[in-house]
Amino acid sequence: MKKSILIRWLAGVMIFGCGVATGLFAETLTDSPQRVEQKRTDLSGATGMEVIVSTAEYKPGDKVGRHYHHGVEALYVVQGAQVQLPGKDPQTLATGSSAVNLRDVKHAGWTVVGDTSLKLFTVHIVDKGKPLYEYAE
Repeated sequence: MKKSILIRWLAGVMIFGCGVATGLFAETLTDSPQRVEQKRTDLSGATGMEVIVSTAEYKPGDKVGRHYHHGVEALYVVQGAQVQLPGKDPQTLATGSSAVNLRDVKHAGWTVVGDTSLKLFTVHIVDKGKPLYEYAE
């Protein structure tokens, strides 16, 4: 009797562990590896929405795939750099500049070029429970 309880308990732990691991793995596939989340909280007064504050550093050669968000992204350029879209001339994202990317609008799709890393501070106000990034390539 004790042996069957132990086997059931171990099976339950293994199934739970596999579920957690699958969720973590799936989340990394829909996120930017350069993003470091600083804070996350529910958006008061807006059921089903959350605010996510992050920093990111993209080194020369790093690519940011074309993507969109299930909500609004506001960003501030902490350290500017040159970026290049495929088939286009490089352009500068200047230190101190900012941008707002609206819900479901595809953006980015560039590579950091030159010898300076791009550092960003971002605030996402997005649907809770959905991936932060949806890649659109």
